[in-house]
Amino acid sequence: MLALLSPAKDLSKEAPLTLEGATQPVLLDDCAPLVAKMKSFSAKKLSKLMDLSPALGELNRQRYEQWTTPFTKSNARPAVFTFNGEVYRGLQARTFSSGDLQFAQHHLRILSGLYGVLRPLDLMQDYRLMMGTGLSVGRKKNLYAFWGDRITDVLKADLARSGSNTVINLASTEYFKAVNTERLGARIITPVFKDRRPGGYKMVMVFAKQQRGAMARHIIQQRILDPEKLKAYAGDGYRFAPEESTEGEWVYLREKKP
Repeated sequence: MLALLSPAKDLSKEAPLTLEGATQPVLLDDCAPLVAKMKSFSAKKLSKLMDLSPALGELNRQRYEQWTTPFTKSNARPAVFTFNGEVYRGLQARTFSSGDLQFAQHHLRILSGLYGVLRPLDLMQDYRLMMGTGLSVGRKKNLYAFWGDRITDVLKADLARSGSNTVINLASTEYFKAVNTERLGARIITPVFKDRRPGGYKMVMVFAKQQRGAMARHIIQQRILDPEKLKAYAGDGYRFAPEESTEGEWVYLREKKP
């Protein structure tokens, strides 16, 4: 079984971590054309491309200017400790044991606009490049076309090694669109988290993102390989709602925030 997460725009500002077991991204060589294209842009053009403030445009110009291989523990950090958005606040990877991290390395994948697919302990250098960015590279009109089936093929191989044909899709729509589900040929379950609001249950994005990370944490710490066990998930007051769910979309409802 594999759980999929999206990356985060917010990155940790802490110093790189020295960690045994760090690995290299599987598609690192494939992202070279993307880096070369981004290196050619001015801060102003990066700001326009990704709808950034001038300050963030300059920050990302510097990031790409400094981006270099090979990745080492002195110039890169493990992905799971670098992303710092709401999903990763729910994941709380810095509290994982070595056993948790080993399980996550086999059963958690992070989709990325720049790196394609990242394992938790894959080294990465700081970047900003969302999968939905309208970046053309050669004859490829956007990142979905650029990555083609490469992301899917990596996930397919990882699934085969995992001994299960189930994907728990905790990624956003923007990122999961990069996966060719027909080619993947897996059972896909997408958990959806909703809160009671006036007029009915609705998805509150900040809470939904936190729960995606929290469910991934639950999978890792409980060593869950049977998706049926996720129906018992009750993080932060959510409960599985079979009456609202379908085979591929599992809905979790919460009456009120604890």
